[in-house]
Amino acid sequence: MANHDILAIGTSAGGLDALRTLAGGLPDDLAASVLVVLHLPPHFQSSLDAILSQSGPLPATFARDGERCEKRHIYIAPPASHLLIEDRHLRLGYGPRENNARPAIDPLFRSAGLCCGGRSIGVVMTGTLGDGAAGLQALKQCGGVTVVQDPDDATFPEMPATALRQSKPDHVVGLAAMPALLETLVRQPAGAPAEVPELVREEVAIARDGNVRMSHMDRIGRRSVLACPDCHGVLWEIDEGGLVRYRCHVGHAYTAELLSAALDEGLRGAIASAARVLDERIALARRLMEEDRRNGHNGLAESWARKLRDAEKEADVLRAAIRRVDEIAAQALQE
Repeated sequence: MANHDILAIGTSAGGLDALRTLAGGLPDDLAASVLVVLHLPPHFQSSLDAILSQSGPLPATFARDGERCEKRHIYIAPPASHLLIEDRHLRLGYGPRENNARPAIDPLFRSAGLCCGGRSIGVVMTGTLGDGAAGLQALKQCGGVTVVQDPDDATFPEMPATALRQSKPDHVVGLAAMPALLETLVRQPAGAPAEVPELVREEVAIARDGNVRMSHMDRIGRRSVLACPDCHGVLWEIDEGGLVRYRCHVGHAYTAELLSAALDEGLRGAIASAARVLDERIALARRLMEEDRRNGHNGLAESWARKLRDAEKEADVLRAAIRRVDEIAAQALQE
């Protein structure tokens, strides 16, 4: 009888230390493949494979496209690629970023649910914002077991807290007890097969190859009045029973919270661009005012002086708005 032999783990901020602890507590005869997504920036030269290999008995390597997925091994999503599993083989997806990340956690969880259903276990650990919550819910819908690190135990509690609130996981546990729990779950018989929602199939395909059509998006969501912060295209709203997400026809995806943060960042950028234009206007007005004064054109100089004063007042308003946007963003991170 098959056991839970696919262990998918997602983490972000604080994840390096959490993964080291987890790798150190897993047994050398673990009857499962361990798939890990840690948010890594593009072109980042990571030594996470060596770190995890040294932390515990299981070898850890960065996943290669088409590689067969073996038990007693840790596979890590490489920078700039989504990590997916398909028919016992690993796939690297080059679809659009999700939650402003590639690799993202949600695509791994969805692919594990689609591929392996009741054989899969999904784990969300320490991190900020909400990547992983939607994927964990999808994995559970496909028959998998879901685990979330206790937010009170996490270095950065927001990501596990979001997953706890949105996906109602099967187990909530502190980091110290997690290796023993996962070892127990791996040894248990796989769950019964479950019907895979069409939304999960569509989104795994998007993460794999990036092929998105408006007709696809119309099937899985409804068009909103919002624009994508990445490409400025139309966003479709996807409502999964209280978990609201957004995806554009290019494929960029956001949770509602991450979309709000991205829009705040876009607002700051727009205000900063306007402030820059005003600074250039101020510099030009000052130069023309001084030139007219030197040439004895006092009337023209006074006209430029008025324009200069007006532009300086407008610039002060915009700088105050930038400070306020930054204050609101900082307060949101502290809540």
